[in-house]
Amino acid sequence: MAIPDFQSVMLPLLQYLSDGNPRSNADIFEGLARQFDLSEQEKQELLPTGKKRVFVQRLGWAKAHLKGAGLIECPAKGSYRITQDGKDMLNRDPSGIQVKDLLEIKNYLNIRSRQSGKELPTQSDQTPQEQFESGFNQMMEQLTVELLKSVKESSPYFFERLVVDLLISMGYGGSRVEAGSITSKSADGGIDGIINEDRLGLNVIYLQAKRWEQNVTRPEIQKFAGALQGKRARKGVFITTSGFTDQAVEFAGSIESKLVLIDGVRLAELMIEHNVGVSVEQTYELKRVDSDYFSEE
Repeated sequence: MAIPDFQSVMLPLLQYLSDGNPRSNADIFEGLARQFDLSEQEKQELLPTGKKRVFVQRLGWAKAHLKGAGLIECPAKGSYRITQDGKDMLNRDPSGIQVKDLLEIKNYLNIRSRQSGKELPTQSDQTPQEQFESGFNQMMEQLTVELLKSVKESSPYFFERLVVDLLISMGYGGSRVEAGSITSKSADGGIDGIINEDRLGLNVIYLQAKRWEQNVTRPEIQKFAGALQGKRARKGVFITTSGFTDQAVEFAGSIESKLVLIDGVRLAELMIEHNVGVSVEQTYELKRVDSDYFSEE
């Protein structure tokens, strides 16, 4: 089945703790995963940032809400058990527990929303962190589209410099003087560029770039591979603002030389990752309670 949202987890979690025995985070994870019949793939599914598992994060929010309402407690670090209030809640035989139900509990830790007069969202299937990451990803996707559009509208020679600037920003060769050069200009945006793989220039990488709308085909990759052989080069990077045909990708993977293909979307993503052609508009820090700080052991 699909991974349940954090509000759907709250009642099963309280029921799982109903015997009054403390349960570790690992026990809760496995117990609830069995109850929801999650597959191994669903248990390991990550949030968009790839830093935390979805089900772990949703369990965490469910535990935080129940604890804030006084229905469960932490008798020791990393473990939870039901409180008398939690047992009383179960005795009422609820069909489910949602945030709106917890708002009716007097000691529910919702100080900020009570003081400001704002209500917490009660119908969303996503946790606040998931909503944040979803919104962030949408903004990143839009930035990728806008950045690629700007790259396509730039001059051929500017595009040549951009390619070298990107690889330098990725750590190849040190400074521009030490690292890379543009060896030719062309009207269609194709270049032969050279960049040192290390600051001493012991290995070089040959570059080819196409500021194209149409996909790069196999013959173009074959010509670049031939140029690499003529230079006795073992490594090359082919960058385009468009994409590659399946035949081009297949050929690049079949030759002896290491040939990396970077399409337009990947190019924009790398530019964003290494701050080429973009600037930071605003920075947010997502913080959590440091449990170790409050440990009195």
